[in-house]
Amino acid sequence: MPSDRSSRARVSARSAVEPFHVMEVLKAAAARQRSHGDVLMLCAGQPSTPAPAVAREAAIRALDCDVLGYTESSGILPLREAIARHHRDAAGIEVSPEDVVVFPGSSGAFTALFLAAFDVGDQVAMTRPGYPAYRNSLAALGCEVVELDCGPDTRFQPTVEMLEALPAPPAGLIVASPANPTGTVVDPDVLRELAAWCEEHGTLLVSDEIYHGLSYGRPTASAWATSRAGVVVGSVSKYFSMTGWRVGWLLAPPALQRPLEVLTGNLNICPPAIGQHAAAAALGEAARAELDGHRERYAANRDLLLRRLPEIGLRDYAPPDGAFYAWCDIGHLTQDSVTWCRDLLDDCGVALTPGVDFDTVAGHRKVRLSFAGSTAEVDEALDRMAASPLLRPTTS
Repeated sequence: MPSDRSSRARVSARSAVEPFHVMEVLKAAAARQRSHGDVLMLCAGQPSTPAPAVAREAAIRALDCDVLGYTESSGILPLREAIARHHRDAAGIEVSPEDVVVFPGSSGAFTALFLAAFDVGDQVAMTRPGYPAYRNSLAALGCEVVELDCGPDTRFQPTVEMLEALPAPPAGLIVASPANPTGTVVDPDVLRELAAWCEEHGTLLVSDEIYHGLSYGRPTASAWATSRAGVVVGSVSKYFSMTGWRVGWLLAPPALQRPLEVLTGNLNICPPAIGQHAAAAALGEAARAELDGHRERYAANRDLLLRRLPEIGLRDYAPPDGAFYAWCDIGHLTQDSVTWCRDLLDDCGVALTPGVDFDTVAGHRKVRLSFAGSTAEVDEALDRMAASPLLRPTTS
């Protein structure tokens, strides 16, 4: 009998990172859907709507008329031109196609950027709570993550004072606005201060702006409006409703443009060809009315949540300025958000994301609720939660 050598496979130390727990929720939700057919998905950070019509039409034309082979590593010129126009129109900043490097989603952009900008042992600061893939990807690449404890007093966003309190300026700072999981927007004045501080201290500011276009009354600003020494991250995933098309980009200063192009050529060869054609169309004016309609629905869902969360006993949450998330404290209900979310799914078919994904200290008492679905689905989910014994405070 041949020996099984698979158990001898060497596993790198860098691969020992935390899982993305929401993927486990999605797996459990799929099983519940197969057995009960009643799942309401308030866990996934993605729109429930398809790509805009003009993007789908562009994809069909590309299928009919284009070979869809390899493209330039940094993206086709029409897409880079569309991205440059988009930033000029939306943020009022001058961007040229040469400033743009396109990747297979913003996730691919972050990996290439971390490789291009940081060495093993470099310190990179990020907020806590914050998007886990920043932390886990940096850790896998041998960087030291410095978590900045951000709470309601700073709208869950970093400040210059937090950076000044560090023993030394970090090699990088990641700022997300609107942020995942809190949905908060950094004030434009604070972003200007952060950008100026980073440029002065040699810290690379990484401004994650993938949720731009999804804000509710608070202005969003681009880091490049203050300083071009940093990097802006963009994507068609959120406002543009194109998560699975896997198209993201970086606006990069000249020193990083060539390294990023070389790295993505080796890591990815190129972004998905059909996704690039579709994204170029989505970034045009023809898609705007459809996409703004999605934002109006998110705004209605947000208003519904602000009214009903207190009704079901969830009164402590971050102000959802943008994106489509409510970051809620459930410490009066549990000290184990992973088990609580699993039990809620089992009890009433509502899928939420446990806070341990986003906060390494207080995540055990937090959940993230996504309101990207239909208003009727959000309302029904809140009805089910209101009826669940898991929403009644423990007496112990």
